[in-house]
Amino acid sequence: MSYPELAIHTFTTRPWSMSECIEGYARRGIGGISVWRETLEGEDLCSVRQHIRDAGLAGLALVRGGFFTGSSAEERRVAIEKNRECLMEAEALGLPQVVLVCGATPGQTARQNYEQIRDGIGAIAEEAERMGIRLAIEPLHPVYAGDRSGICSLRDANALAEELSLPNVGVAVDVYHVFWEVDLREQLQRCADNGWLDAYHICDFKPDQEDILLDRGIMGEGCIALGEIDQWVREAGFDGLREVEIFSRRWWDEDQDKFLDRILESYDKVYRVK
Repeated sequence: MSYPELAIHTFTTRPWSMSECIEGYARRGIGGISVWRETLEGEDLCSVRQHIRDAGLAGLALVRGGFFTGSSAEERRVAIEKNRECLMEAEALGLPQVVLVCGATPGQTARQNYEQIRDGIGAIAEEAERMGIRLAIEPLHPVYAGDRSGICSLRDANALAEELSLPNVGVAVDVYHVFWEVDLREQLQRCADNGWLDAYHICDFKPDQEDILLDRGIMGEGCIALGEIDQWVREAGFDGLREVEIFSRRWWDEDQDKFLDRILESYDKVYRVK
């Protein structure tokens, strides 16, 4: 069985090297790959780009840029430079998108964080456009509002994309972060109608998770209405790949081939069985 409509984030199989990710995904007929910068450490970017191409995988995105906020102008300037480095990496890899985890600085107000995020994206957007790279704002679950992201709902991400109104700025929707929103269907449609719905990430949210960051569920293990949300995403007009993004310390301690096969078994049950 092959999975041309599916992509995997390399952080999902964190113990694997870049080559192991590429080969492991391609061997199962998976259609695409989103590359985490952590997986790239020590790698030659041109060689990685060629390996992805030779394996027949579609390179979707580099993950992650962002973290624009800071209590001083110098911190914010350094963040911009780090994002420029990220853009150069994406260009070298031939990846058309950079996913942005926007950042939040403890002690700042929500408005301060929002404005610094807006200004940070604005500072790199023109350069990204020249490189042919889209910037995808990823809203995070509110539990991360303190120090990871001041954009904590799809409504906020849409508002930010609208305020920026830049041709290469859109949104990455991860069900883990937005499933709880009571107006999610409407916000998905708004996102798509404005041309902002650039990426769609899947996993599951376990109410009894043991770690707030590193205990995401495989699809079907948690409480997200995955089938319903998938229908809304498709009805909104999104026709891109579903991207599996799972952080799981428990599964990283296991054989990654077995983990990936378990993901695909769960994917079949949730998304392919009608």
